[in-house]
Amino acid sequence: MRTLITGGVRSGKSFHAESLVVAATDVTYVAPGPRPDAELDPDWASRVAAHRDRRPEHWKTVETVDLERAIAMTDGTVLIDCLGTWVTALISELDGWDKTLDDWEPEFWLRVERAVQAMAAHAEDVVVVTNEVGWGVVPEHRSGRLFRDLLGKVNQRFALDCDEVLLVVAGRVLRL
Repeated sequence: MRTLITGGVRSGKSFHAESLVVAATDVTYVAPGPRPDAELDPDWASRVAAHRDRRPEHWKTVETVDLERAIAMTDGTVLIDCLGTWVTALISELDGWDKTLDDWEPEFWLRVERAVQAMAAHAEDVVVVTNEVGWGVVPEHRSGRLFRDLLGKVNQRFALDCDEVLLVVAGRVLRL
C-alpha cells in the first residue's frame, strides 16, 4: 500500500502518518531534508527533536537527501516525512536557488522519478508525508514561488503512484 498524506503546517499529518505504521514491526523513518543546525536555527532543531522523541525506539531513522536509495535499501515499512524538506534540500543541492531552472530542472525531475519508482517497487507499505503549500498568496520572492510550484508538481507525481491520498486539516483526515 502506498499512501500520500498532505495538509498544512501543524495539521496533524505527521502524527496521522505515524499512527498508520505504529503496529508494524519493522519501520524505517526517512527524513529527507537538510540536517538541523541547532546554532543556526534552534526552532527547526527543536521541531526535529520533537519528531524524533515521538517515534518508537525500535524504528530506524535515515536522514538523507538520496530518497531513492533510502527507499531501495530499506526492508519493511517506510515512512517518509516529508517531501517539502526533500524538495528544499534538492533545490539547494542542485544550486537551484541561484541558477535558472534550465540549468538544473532536468536533474531535479530525474531524482523525483527515481524516488517515485523506488516507492512503487518497494515490497512493503510506504507512507509519504508532504505539505500543501499552494492555497495561500503568491509568494513575493522567487524562492517561495519556485518551492511552491515544484512541491505542488512533486506532490502530484507521487500521488499518481499512490493507492491512497489523504488530506489532513485540523487533525481531521479526509480521504481523497
